[in-house]
Amino acid sequence: MLVFIIRRTFQSAAVLLLMSLLVFIGVYAIGNPVDILISPEATPQEYADAVKALGLDRPMWEQYGVFFINALKGDLGNSFVFNEPALKLIVQRMPATLELAFGAMFIAVILGIPLGMIAGIKSESITGRAIMSGSILGFSLPTFWVGLMLIMLFAVILGWLPASGRGACVDVWGVPVSFLTLDGLSHIILPAFNLGLFKLSLTIRLTRAGTRENLQFDYVKFARAKGLSNFRVIGVHVLKNILIPVVTVLGLELGNVIAFAVVTETVFAWPGMGKLIIDSIGVLDRPVIVAYLLITVVMFILINFTVDILYSILDPRVRLGDIKA
Repeated sequence: MLVFIIRRTFQSAAVLLLMSLLVFIGVYAIGNPVDILISPEATPQEYADAVKALGLDRPMWEQYGVFFINALKGDLGNSFVFNEPALKLIVQRMPATLELAFGAMFIAVILGIPLGMIAGIKSESITGRAIMSGSILGFSLPTFWVGLMLIMLFAVILGWLPASGRGACVDVWGVPVSFLTLDGLSHIILPAFNLGLFKLSLTIRLTRAGTRENLQFDYVKFARAKGLSNFRVIGVHVLKNILIPVVTVLGLELGNVIAFAVVTETVFAWPGMGKLIIDSIGVLDRPVIVAYLLITVVMFILINFTVDILYSILDPRVRLGDIKA
């Protein structure tokens, strides 16, 4: 366990260093943020003063060196636009994105596993075929189009749910949470379903494949021969075994949901990190862009570590010392 943690820590540090360098070089190569931020009517002297004030008059390697040293102290720089710490801006919007991402994954799991098991048990029935057809649609339809259709149907035509925003929030240990209020819960349903639709389809297909495979194993036949009910055989023994690949894949997909919630947050005007990064890219707000991507990498690392732990719990044959990171 200790060796695993130490190895993962060194690997994580190397990934963060490489990622920060690549992002910094990429953003540096795009252009000069001052060209966007400063007024076109500014004098050459005002332009030069703005470049110097933002530290953009130094060569790239020197800018990165300053950023790296400050990052070791927990300072990821100040936003060029808001003149506030980039880390603060991202952390302020992080609860909204995490809430949306976990809501999407909750929908994917709570609907995907039962539907996938039904499709696996009754694979040749009309129900099973209908479920699989629906999963194909979930894979195929573009996220932004689905979001617009959800707004059109449930917000505009039926008027059941709000079309945008986060709704009323309550503070839980200083963190604003919206799903604990009725208004907030009504606001999160559409964007969470839109964001989780692809993961729902993935969960259905993974669960169906695992169910069909496990039903052919000898332990299922032996359990039935002992007189165990069909509910216990499938709901306990089969379910436990199919959860191993499902947890592994969905754990990794959680990172993707958090990182790529940009489209859903834009369509539904959800005030999360995705909306912030889109606005920051538009004005080349370098500190915010780099800080966002580094925080995203840290989330991926933590999620992968948690998945490794859960994998070893679900499958006793796997030990953390044997996991290759």
